[in-house]
Amino acid sequence: MLDGLANKLQKILRNLSGQGRVSERHVEETAREIRNALLDADVHFKLAKEFVERVKQRALGQEVIQSLTPGQQVIRVVRDELVELLGGEQAGLSFSRQPPSVFLMVGLQGSGKTTSSAKLARWLSKNNHTPLLVSVDVYRPAAVEQLRVLCAAHRLGWFDDPGDQDPVSRAEKGLRHARNGGYDVLIIDTAGRLHIDDEMMLELDRIRKATSPVEVLLVADAMTGQDAVRSAREFHEKMGLTGVILTKMDGDARGGAALSIKSVTGQSIKFVGTGENVDALEPFFPDRLAGRILGMGDVLSLIEKAEDAVDREQAEAMAEKIRKDEFTLEDFRDQLRQIRKMGPLEQILGMLPNMGPLRGLGQMKVDEKELIHIEAIIDSMTRTERRNHQILNGARKKRIARGSGRPVSEINQLLKQYVETRKMMRSLSRGIMPRLMKGMKFPR
Repeated sequence: MLDGLANKLQKILRNLSGQGRVSERHVEETAREIRNALLDADVHFKLAKEFVERVKQRALGQEVIQSLTPGQQVIRVVRDELVELLGGEQAGLSFSRQPPSVFLMVGLQGSGKTTSSAKLARWLSKNNHTPLLVSVDVYRPAAVEQLRVLCAAHRLGWFDDPGDQDPVSRAEKGLRHARNGGYDVLIIDTAGRLHIDDEMMLELDRIRKATSPVEVLLVADAMTGQDAVRSAREFHEKMGLTGVILTKMDGDARGGAALSIKSVTGQSIKFVGTGENVDALEPFFPDRLAGRILGMGDVLSLIEKAEDAVDREQAEAMAEKIRKDEFTLEDFRDQLRQIRKMGPLEQILGMLPNMGPLRGLGQMKVDEKELIHIEAIIDSMTRTERRNHQILNGARKKRIARGSGRPVSEINQLLKQYVETRKMMRSLSRGIMPRLMKGMKFPR
């Protein structure tokens, strides 16, 4: 998501960054190109125009014009304005003083409410909460069963009364069960429609009055573009939203919805869905997304993912091997396994700064099957071969090819990648990696 906009903005700002002097003509040209990039990303034309005007006004100020690095100052202006457009400060969830806190999940049919409800419960359970889920969608076939299966698979609290087909009654019973069962959050998965109608809104209003939710969260599909923005506006006018969960942020749409929702509704995006897995829900940080869009990376999110997936002692031992240039194919395989725990590799690469020796990594397209093939090839080697790749002659490669079921050409390609990775890691070991290690807080 937003890759197209990111690529265009990074190219525009790269051309500007080397300028020793920034004139009004430079700012006008840059502003025009930024506006076109925003429009191509499906940002509403009025919003794009307002954004560009703010950038121009600040970029032509004395602070920028008289700076020793005016190009860099303009980039900082664009970054700051992009953060504001995305919502400014990160918006967390609100909780009631007296539990349980009720979270009402609303949205159109097909937006991903049921899956997002389970994802949110999973995130809460990992952050010291005890959530309970209840479905009041009595219209969609198997909607209740879908939520039950998700809860059972991930050991999430679940309530149902199969004999009750009244949405309001089901919500009230779920609230009583949460209160009596010691749950501190109740998540209510409501029914959706293909479009907003009076009947739908009336039902949601009755559920809201019966349960007094502290959060009314709209689940919107990012891939629907401006349709997501329009539905957000209508839901907010009728229901009083407190926040938005934007799903399918890992998709390939233009992504203007992410840039537009805050400005249109006044309500912040609180979470984004980044995949189908129940753990693929992340708090939304405007400054981090702005940094990724502009090629500055998102090292904080990378650190957080690493903290969940990496063992401290192993990480320190690996850093020492890299520093001493003792990184073997065995280590290469183990690192791939650790990285795969952190999520899709394209997402991980997208968090790295797009500059210096890392330029271009964020745009790499990675086939996850290739990682499985790499593991199979390395597993087919002897321990001696894994620890000294230079002994791999033609006969050994043919044996490895038979054992792994992969052609010799892939083995040669792997060895080339491994050698290049060693070189890059040596470079990183003197730069970003020590800072990453220093910032990580591993569990004891």
